[in-house]
Amino acid sequence: MPKKIAIVVTNQSEYPGHNRPTGLWLSELVHFWDVLEPEGFEFDLVSPKGGETPLEPKSLKGVAFDRATKARYEDKAFMERLKHTLAASDVNWEDYDAVYYTGGHGVMYDFLDDEGLQALNRNLYENGRVVSAVCHGYCGLLNTKLSNGEYLIQGKTMTGFSWLEERLAGVAKKVPYNSEEEAKKRGADYKKALLPFAPHVRVHDRLITGQNPGSATQTAKRTLEVIRETKRDPAEVEQRV
Repeated sequence: MPKKIAIVVTNQSEYPGHNRPTGLWLSELVHFWDVLEPEGFEFDLVSPKGGETPLEPKSLKGVAFDRATKARYEDKAFMERLKHTLAASDVNWEDYDAVYYTGGHGVMYDFLDDEGLQALNRNLYENGRVVSAVCHGYCGLLNTKLSNGEYLIQGKTMTGFSWLEERLAGVAKKVPYNSEEEAKKRGADYKKALLPFAPHVRVHDRLITGQNPGSATQTAKRTLEVIRETKRDPAEVEQRV
């Protein structure tokens, strides 16, 4: 069985029409990586177009740029991988236990309608594997439909960066859509923390979502738990029951 995860990152470097940079929120990649790597997992970095992923400048400042994130930022080999991501249309879903979507506002532009990402989501989920996302990463799930024509997120409890958090971040008038509202329109049972920016994670079957950057570590831990559950021998489970 594979022990590998596709981590999806953005290619989008700015808010179109606003002359404001954006990109990957680095800690959301680092915190997930740092939980799963010691468990023996390998990773492919995947993006809609392939090639380089830009970094959100705000993720390299203040509390967002914590010790773990700074260590990876200063790791030349780690950062070099961000220059050579695989295109979503070129990867084989059978290679992966799970897919994990990172955030940063750039993903709102290039994750939403990418057919390669949608195929990856659909094939993994329909074949008993795991789909996870943190913060704006859930924009990569919004338009994925299963083979029966239903949205992947339809009827599922989930979370992601909230509209209140967009407003508090000062970008509500710059983003292309209200992702929280779009999730609800597609039939998701969207939930959020009582306090903005507080860690919050939801698990529904093999769908794991975290609300904001502070949720990345817990999203990783829950993703690991669900991957282990999917790999468990059914006979072993029956014996324990």
